[in-house]
Amino acid sequence: MSPIGSVNPLASTAFTRVDAPIPKIQINPQGPTAVPPAGGFGQMLEGLVSAVDTKESAAQSVTRKVLLGETDQLHQSVIAMQEASVAFSMMVQVRNKLVESYQELMRMQA
Repeated sequence: MSPIGSVNPLASTAFTRVDAPIPKIQINPQGPTAVPPAGGFGQMLEGLVSAVDTKESAAQSVTRKVLLGETDQLHQSVIAMQEASVAFSMMVQVRNKLVESYQELMRMQA
C-alpha cells in the first residue's frame, strides 16, 4: 500500500477537534457599517511609510555589518534587502492607486 493511501484524513486532530470555540457573528439589520480607523487615514498612511522606512534602515544596517565583516550572515542581509524592496514596491503601488482614485473622482465631478 502506498504512503498516500495509508493516511486517514479524519484521524488528524485538525478535522476532529470539536472543543474549539465558534466565533459569534452579529448581524446588523441596517447593513454593514464601516468603522473608521482610530487615528484617521493620514495617520494610517504615515504609519505605513514609517514601517517601510524601518525595514529599509534595518536592511542597510545588516548589510553594513556584513560588508564590514562584523557578521557572516549574508543570507540575512539578502532577505532583509528583499523585504525592504517588496515593502517599498507595495507602498508605491498603493500610492499609485490612491492617485488614480483621486483623478477618477475629479473626472466624475465635471
